[in-house]
Amino acid sequence: MKLLNCLKAATLVAVAGLAACATPGSGPTVVSYDHGALDTLVALGQRQRVLAVPKAGLPDYLAEVAAGLPDAGTLKVPDLAVLRTLAPDLILITGRQGESAEALARIARVREVGLADGDFREALATKVMGLAALYGAEARARDQLDDLWRHVARQREALPAGIRALVITHNGGRYSLRREPVVSELLGLVPPAIPDAVEPVRRGTRVFYPVTAEDLAAMAPEVVLVVDRSAAIGQAPLPRGELERALAAAGAGDIRVGYLDPRLWYLSGAGLVSVKRQVDEVVGILVTSSRNRG
Repeated sequence: MKLLNCLKAATLVAVAGLAACATPGSGPTVVSYDHGALDTLVALGQRQRVLAVPKAGLPDYLAEVAAGLPDAGTLKVPDLAVLRTLAPDLILITGRQGESAEALARIARVREVGLADGDFREALATKVMGLAALYGAEARARDQLDDLWRHVARQREALPAGIRALVITHNGGRYSLRREPVVSELLGLVPPAIPDAVEPVRRGTRVFYPVTAEDLAAMAPEVVLVVDRSAAIGQAPLPRGELERALAAAGAGDIRVGYLDPRLWYLSGAGLVSVKRQVDEVVGILVTSSRNRG
């Protein structure tokens, strides 16, 4: 983490230099190890500046973007040989590439594009405008953000009144509560209170809240939204119906279960395109669930 912070500080000046002289139609060639940044660049009209895409686990919505481009490796293990051959001006990374950050910095300028802490909407806008500045595309970015916020507002109005929803992660047969700003901040869905019996587990700087079907029953949401990490990374997915059966056995058979696109939610997000797709997916599940319940 210290290395990433140092790289972030060291490259801000270099990247700022790129942005300062950027005009519409110009800007650095790039390889992005953040799918949200990639979909943002495409939305800003910079697809031609993308030299390669990490294709392992690539969300379906980016398949067309990746078609015909070299494979840049995985999100965890970038293909350094491919990067050296392509010689991009800029490599975009997040904390996932922490172990490779130093090696990447020897190949090209590196920019850390993970979202800042705090208000999600503000952090997303800062990320989008920072990418746009590299290409002189600030006006287009502002329009795209305005369109996104209007879309979010319309979708928020479409939500069933007072619906209670909870997001969890599935990983190897286990579940944990998941904080999703798209759900809690953009859509304004307040999760049920965490039962006292649920103890947090700390791993480094991260805090997890493991839960069982019994815990979920005690929280009593109307809908549980599942992000299947196992499926996203190519491991055995959660069998459909397994969580429903466990909830029924815990006396909560009326809780609906919705399955979110695992790669979109676990491997992507925080982009102009991905956030819109996430909003639409959640609203679609909750509206359908409400109609079925009625």
